[in-house]
Amino acid sequence: MPEKNKKTKKLNRKEYVLSITIIGILFFIFGFVTWLNGILIPYLQIACELTTFQALFVTFAFYISYTVMALPSSWVLKKTGFKNGMMVGLLVMAVGTLLFIPAAMSRTYFMFLVGLFIMGTGLAVLQTASNPYITIIGPIESAAKRISIMGICNKVAGAIAPLILAYFILSDGDVFVESLKTMSDTAKTAALDSLAARVIIPYIVMTIILVVLGLMIRFSPLPEIDDEDEKSIDEAISAKSNIFQFPHLILGVLALFLYVGVEVIAGDTIIRYGISLGIPISTAKIFTSLTLGAMIIGYILGIFLIPKFISQRTALIASAVLGIIFSLAAIYTPPMISVSLIALLGLANALVWPAIWPLALHNLGRFIKTGSALLIMAIAGGAILPLAWGKLADIYNSQFAYWVMIPCYLFILFFAVKGYKLKSWKK
Repeated sequence: MPEKNKKTKKLNRKEYVLSITIIGILFFIFGFVTWLNGILIPYLQIACELTTFQALFVTFAFYISYTVMALPSSWVLKKTGFKNGMMVGLLVMAVGTLLFIPAAMSRTYFMFLVGLFIMGTGLAVLQTASNPYITIIGPIESAAKRISIMGICNKVAGAIAPLILAYFILSDGDVFVESLKTMSDTAKTAALDSLAARVIIPYIVMTIILVVLGLMIRFSPLPEIDDEDEKSIDEAISAKSNIFQFPHLILGVLALFLYVGVEVIAGDTIIRYGISLGIPISTAKIFTSLTLGAMIIGYILGIFLIPKFISQRTALIASAVLGIIFSLAAIYTPPMISVSLIALLGLANALVWPAIWPLALHNLGRFIKTGSALLIMAIAGGAILPLAWGKLADIYNSQFAYWVMIPCYLFILFFAVKGYKLKSWKK
């Protein structure tokens, strides 16, 4: 088949740079769409009159789609290849953003959640394609460095996204919330309907951008790459019959599940946390951007340090240790210091994703697409763990709820020290 023949050539420098650039644009899109959740949580909590636990279903609907759709995404990629799969992902995301329009017009929380699920579905396809692409497009030793570059694209977008959306939907948040307290039921309903309608224009713009980008990817010169070359790395790998015979991958999937959970908690709950401490919405709305700013610093450090000065594994160990220290300190310090430490978790989290991916995918051979799909399924950690934070926040308080992160970082530390090198379950 022509598709198979097209994959076998090694990329020259021009193709390599072009591929990195295009994938960087896609990672920018990932970040922009993903980190809008940080402002959507308090926004929808006000507009749809929700508890903290209910509002955290924003993250659940968005991230659970990765678990549901990751394996189907792998099947799609086997049929379409990486390039056309990326186009499909962008167009599916456009369907999700478009659904925000009727959701806003009817102020129906469930419809917002369906739109978020569909957006996550599109991202599952995009991530299943782009993460292994950026991992195997060059030397495995520098994979974390390449993913760090992608992370900067992702987090720069994530830092500006909530600020842009907040400008349109919550620029008068404090005044609006206070005014609701003195309104009659009829006036309150009208005001909340008006608030919900504020997302319509931003999401129409996003829909148009996603469709245009999808078409641009379809007609771009982005080359296919040969993931099949790793089939015969050694006899031990070629003898494997299923994906569950790779302990380092399965443990990597669990580590990634826990990591995404703590990353989403740090980025998406910090605004809600700040508001719960009495910090004005006008101030708290920038907190997600501060967390992502700290992540950008971490990614920049990764680009300069990996692999020249430290290994991917050493970066992962340091990240886990910092995560434990910052989390414990955030639980036991006064409010403003605590918020700052939650933002600093962005620094601790930055190099975890770039380090886990190459360690978990190493030497998978013909199983690499399925392995990638399992790692994408692990993004469901962003659906489950924030709900646990929300329930603890409702039962106890928002600060106590950050205890949920401690065992997560401890397991990530285990994976970095021992789990990544296990070749058999018997050892």
